[in-house]
Amino acid sequence: MTNPADNLWIRRFHHEPNSRATLVCFPHAGGSASFFYPVSDAMQSTAQVVALQYPGRQDRHLEKPLTSIAALADASFAALRPLMDQPLAFFGHSMGATLAFEVAERMRTALGTAPVTLFASGRRAPSRHRDETVHRSDDDGIVAELKTLSGTDARVLGDPELLRMILPAIRSDYHAAETYRWSPSPPLTCPIVALTGDSDPKVSRDEAQAWGEHTTGGFELRTFPGGHFFLAQHQRAVINLISDQLLTVVS
Repeated sequence: MTNPADNLWIRRFHHEPNSRATLVCFPHAGGSASFFYPVSDAMQSTAQVVALQYPGRQDRHLEKPLTSIAALADASFAALRPLMDQPLAFFGHSMGATLAFEVAERMRTALGTAPVTLFASGRRAPSRHRDETVHRSDDDGIVAELKTLSGTDARVLGDPELLRMILPAIRSDYHAAETYRWSPSPPLTCPIVALTGDSDPKVSRDEAQAWGEHTTGGFELRTFPGGHFFLAQHQRAVINLISDQLLTVVS
């Protein structure tokens, strides 16, 4: 049965009614659900893949973007709540990793449950803070940041009309990510797998390793060659890692 919330927050690219687990994907700052279409396509035999669509982008571009991780987490939790009677795994990249963690926190406090695994990609642990102010930059400054990280299609960055459409959502996402402050809380009980690029300017190895402090359920750090968007170069390896983990934790 289709979840009514799917029409607003949740995107399903393939329907896998017999899957034993659902992988929920949380996009990076400025990202959209479609970023995870290749993951859904590749994992059809392993899991049902859904991706969150935040306000202010693609088919939700007329909606006002949310500017805090707390607001995004509250809305994401509400949208995903109807799915939480089945095994869920979370995969978040960059800002999406922080958001996935906060939704897992809401599962713990509201339901006493947890994802079967939290995959935290390209993001420092919630307890590791950096003072960052990209969201205060002018438009040129934000575009320069996007070019540095190589996560946005160069054709988009060179199209002034498209940039005008996406920059408000990107700025809001950066505001949410950069103003986030972790409130100390008990650790999660699920396994956490942190993924990082060995030359990512946004995450040091120590900052990625610190994800292990946020769970009692086991921790693994996997490092890949590349920068902040190492996922693009190692898509197959990352998908295999996720699939192997899900086969391990979901009977």
